[in-house]
Amino acid sequence: MECIVLAGGLGTRLRSSIGDYPKCMAPVNDRPFLYYIFNYLERQRCNSVILSLGYRHEVVTDWLQTQQPSFHIKYVIEDTPLGTGGGIQLALKETVNENVTVLNGDTLFHADLSELMLLHTQHASATTLALKKMQRFDRYGTVQTDDKDCIIAFEEKGYKDTGWINGGIYAISKPAYLSKNLPQKHSFEKDYLEAFVQQHAFYGMHSQGYFIDIGIPEDYNRAQHDFKTLFE
Repeated sequence: MECIVLAGGLGTRLRSSIGDYPKCMAPVNDRPFLYYIFNYLERQRCNSVILSLGYRHEVVTDWLQTQQPSFHIKYVIEDTPLGTGGGIQLALKETVNENVTVLNGDTLFHADLSELMLLHTQHASATTLALKKMQRFDRYGTVQTDDKDCIIAFEEKGYKDTGWINGGIYAISKPAYLSKNLPQKHSFEKDYLEAFVQQHAFYGMHSQGYFIDIGIPEDYNRAQHDFKTLFE
């Protein structure tokens, strides 16, 4: 299993908490957030990880020299910010499989990657999303699926009592994605998923696994507490 981790985020909203660290290196209980993503990927039996780096990439690469994970690590570096889609496209140059998984470097979602890839290949999907059910939220848009798990719509952010959100983990068909010939800089979510959803080539895997997105101080602080239990 090959996995791309989008780890180039600036962490602008976390500046008061993490200083000028890249977001994936935000300290959680004295360890970088990326450490916990690596822990998850090891348990998911990932073989190869490609990090898509940008802002202050040297902080990440220096830390990598101190680590000995069970998987092989490569990385690519964006000279200028390319957006989520551009970061994925750059990292795909280092992959060998037709289907790869992608994770956001500021999110931890305990979804089953083998199950995700199985659903992805069974449907010959262009992209399959791991979806997380949320309650009473307004921070995320929602994802609508039909009774065969085909994604039929993405809805904008707005308060919802309950709904399924994009959990930031994807299984991607490399040929299907690259065939769109999207520009070097683009948003994977807006310019690919939302732009082509009506082609009915995207699917969703509903998961109840633990989920946290540390993009705002409130949830970054919650991670400090949660991870003491999750990673004892």
